[in-house]
Amino acid sequence: MRGTLNIRVSEDQLEILTPLSAMKLYQWGRKTAKDYFCTECGVLTFRRPGALTDEEIQAGRTPFFGWAVNVRCLKGLDFERLSVVKIDGLSL
Repeated sequence: MRGTLNIRVSEDQLEILTPLSAMKLYQWGRKTAKDYFCTECGVLTFRRPGALTDEEIQAGRTPFFGWAVNVRCLKGLDFERLSVVKIDGLSL
């Protein structure tokens, strides 16, 4: 519902200029994921995806330690050129 378009990048592919302490942090559930919002406009700018559960790891999912960046916040990006995988978050 929030309309983000996230792309995952490794730790070294993202330079964060605003201190994390200056952003609004939201966490829920197990509190392993961290969503960072702009305090001026409320947009989700990027997030640290949550840790996998033991069951997910046993099922073969690979842990990810980078960032998910909301590309809708990037100026000059041609969204039509991106390969998009739609996720039905309501069913998760």
